[in-house]
Amino acid sequence: MHEYSIVQALLDQCDGIARENSAEKVTKVVIKIGVLSGVEADLLQTAYDTFREGTVCAEAELQIDKQQVKLHCNGCSEEFEIDDFSCACVACGGTDVRVIDGEEMYLMSLEMA
Repeated sequence: MHEYSIVQALLDQCDGIARENSAEKVTKVVIKIGVLSGVEADLLQTAYDTFREGTVCAEAELQIDKQQVKLHCNGCSEEFEIDDFSCACVACGGTDVRVIDGEEMYLMSLEMA
């Protein structure tokens, strides 16, 4: 379960940002998880709840925002999101597309005190 190592890296990043900003604690952590990232949101939440004790995020809420796959059509330059595994452009029907979002996990923001 790689979510545990992801959470450890996230907590380390939050600790570093809190120190840079002279914050005593983090009250909210907002992350974005792309549906193609391979990260399971439920497992990530469990890992976060387990490992945040004793850290700057001990009392921080974790908000997980899921990012749908966003594609760019190389044929007509349309950008669109998909909910299924169809990769055809919604504007022209072309299949020459590239993924522009939805493959990564990002720390979007922190609320600190």
